[in-house]
Amino acid sequence: MTIRPPGAQEDATTILRARAASPQQVLAIGNQTGGRFFLFLPTDDFARDHAAFTAARVDWVREPATHDYGTVAVFADLYGNHWDLVPFNRATQR
Repeated sequence: MTIRPPGAQEDATTILRARAASPQQVLAIGNQTGGRFFLFLPTDDFARDHAAFTAARVDWVREPATHDYGTVAVFADLYGNHWDLVPFNRATQR
């Protein structure tokens, strides 16, 4: 199964969801990146979305912290992947 934003063109960034097909792949579930972050969920209202995610009982791995690139909080999805919820500062986006 592939996932992309609603209304996006077929050549848009796409995520492939697939089941592990071997014991080696099963061992990599939740550690596909060797501990590095690679999933970012940008928001235009950090406080709103952080509150909504908290109310939905999202598993926060790191509470909000402010950095030069924006405020970020890290949450884990159902498969152990870590996501950054972040409203990137426009000045740092390139």
